[in-house]
Amino acid sequence: MSALIPVSQALDALFALITPLDPEDVPLRNAAGRVLARDAVARRDQPPFAASAMDGYALRGDEAQPGARFEVVGGSAAGHGWTGRLGPGQAVRIFTGAPVPEGADRVVIQEDVTVDGGRITLLDSLGSGDNIRPAGGDFAVGDRMAAPRRLGPADVALAASMNLPELCVARQPEVAIIATGDELVLPGETPSPDQIIASNSFGLAAMFEAEGALVRVLPVARDTPEALTAVLELARGADMIVTIGGASVGDHDHVGSVMDALGMERAFYKIAMRPGKPLMCGRLGDAVMVGLPGNPVSSMVCGTLFVVPALRAMQGLPAAPVPTLTGQLAVATGPNGPREHYMRATLALEGGAFRLTPENRQDSSLMTVLAGADCLVVRPPHAAAAPAGSEVPFIPLVPLAG
Repeated sequence: MSALIPVSQALDALFALITPLDPEDVPLRNAAGRVLARDAVARRDQPPFAASAMDGYALRGDEAQPGARFEVVGGSAAGHGWTGRLGPGQAVRIFTGAPVPEGADRVVIQEDVTVDGGRITLLDSLGSGDNIRPAGGDFAVGDRMAAPRRLGPADVALAASMNLPELCVARQPEVAIIATGDELVLPGETPSPDQIIASNSFGLAAMFEAEGALVRVLPVARDTPEALTAVLELARGADMIVTIGGASVGDHDHVGSVMDALGMERAFYKIAMRPGKPLMCGRLGDAVMVGLPGNPVSSMVCGTLFVVPALRAMQGLPAAPVPTLTGQLAVATGPNGPREHYMRATLALEGGAFRLTPENRQDSSLMTVLAGADCLVVRPPHAAAAPAGSEVPFIPLVPLAG
């Protein structure tokens, strides 16, 4: 009987199997959500010229005094700069984003002037700022957007302004998902009285795709070694193979024996956690293999704790557990047993602190509870009963407001 290992030890063993995937160049339009593999280097200054930060009048700063009068000799708009040189007593009508003309070093906002035909007079309310964005004030040629990082919308916009039509990103990991079990039918099919709907594959596929993976949901493998072997043939070329169910020790659980027969180098089997004890991991050829439990909640929790960090590491992000925050229990919770417990819970932000309410029902088959949860409250092995107000670690399952 294999000894149960801690979650942290299992994660270390999983990370040891992972080699970051090769980089590839992709068009900027396709870069969102990908992991930047090589620093993006700016090809131009931003702004490329001194630009007006306001609508107003460009003039010489040493002449900007209340009551001073200027002749308006031209106009400068975005994309249509004024090409002359400003002389004493002259001003140029200028708009936000337009190039500041040569000879000018200040923009007086239009609210601080009066206009009389082709002349302006500065008012007593004249502000003190120059209202000019200096050339290269945002970034300069050679400045870098550092890798690795998951590229969000702002990163893509920054790369575009750096004049980069493509970016070097990590190749997307290819993941093959195989659900196992005679009891499973696909959504939309008509199950027999002793069958259930295969849900885990679809939830896990969505989870992995959100981390940048390319997912293949393969046919359900029936409960024979031959059926599982045949479906595994369809997983060839995948960077990771994720099986669901069949990793325990029952008469119909064949994942371990089939993987061993195919030459899998097993890294670990069984974790001191709940939900999710019967979890297996190893390497099968060039692929990382993760055998998840069959219970729906166990499968999704283990996907969050193990597969998500592994996919991030494959794409060159730091090999680290999913982030954990600290909150306060809104209700008391009892003592914990020998396995680390990931309790489904809801959270609320009260007085600047996260208030966590573990669900009363923690059975690993209850998908309604998981779907209604905002987070997983982490209870260490043998933790004592915790009264309301106790500080506890938790893992967010949804984006946190504020």
